Amino acid sequence: MRRLVVAAVVVLVAAWLVSAEEVVRAARQDDAAPADAIVVLGAAQYNGHPSPVFRARLDHAAALYRRGFAPHILVTGGVGAGDTVSEAVVGRRYLIAAGADSAAVVGIATGRSTEPSLQAAADWIRAHGGRRTILVSDDFHMLRLSITARRLGLSPLGSPARLSPIAANKRLELGYLLAESFKAPIAYLVTR
Repeated sequence: MRRLVVAAVVVLVAAWLVSAEEVVRAARQDDAAPADAIVVLGAAQYNGHPSPVFRARLDHAAALYRRGFAPHILVTGGVGAGDTVSEAVVGRRYLIAAGADSAAVVGIATGRSTEPSLQAAADWIRAHGGRRTILVSDDFHMLRLSITARRLGLSPLGSPARLSPIAANKRLELGYLLAESFKAPIAYLVTR
């Protein structure tokens, strides 16, 4: 019995190490290429202004849009507890103020977490005849986003916001990378 327990622990640790390696690999890779849409995952907003993390994501998406990678930017994010406006609305306003064409920026205020937000974005993209999508979020989030997007019928390309305050703080980033090393396998097993 003891050997069985030890073997199980060794297998679990090995699986976790593989997961951690994949999370880091996806975090360090930028696959931006021509796509049907850019999807920005929401983050906190404060009184109608994007948080520094959200602003970094939006700025990165705006740069991809200006470089002609996709004709549309979809901004996700619902209304947080105590808020009166959604992250999607705040992000849309920010991108338009930054020079993006208002017809090209779509706010999708459905969902307050990754899967419902991506589901709503996938529905919009497929309804407009597309599948290939650039996903913009923080680097630690890329693997789980790609897993979820594939399960929702998209062809995802990860493009992390390198100037996020999280990426600038290596200790904070390490905590997020470690958390994702547990969340990504769960997403792989649980996501529809």
